Amino acid sequence: MAKWLLLAHTNCADPAREAEFNEWYDKTHLPDVLKVPGFFRATRYVTDDLENSPGKFLAGYEIETDDIEQTIATLKEALAKLEEAGRISELPVTTSLITYREISSLG
Repeated sequence: MAKWLLLAHTNCADPAREAEFNEWYDKTHLPDVLKVPGFFRATRYVTDDLENSPGKFLAGYEIETDDIEQTIATLKEALAKLEEAGRISELPVTTSLITYREISSLG
């Protein structure tokens, strides 16, 4: 099975609500995404180098799948259902979303 990394750069739409944004992302969004088949780990990062980054925040999702297109389609379906259920915040602004296939690993 192939390993993939989905990287999502985001900003908070309202900097005054950044604590709320981070709490939603960590306690609601990441656990919801990890319920999608193929997604097995999620890690978030923040940068102070806003001049050289497409977003202040970065979420990295590790995925195992032989069909990344289907896995991403399943993610999109799950996110639509989560939005209908009121589990998607209006605060994240996604500035970059890209997948990478693992070609080597050490450690």
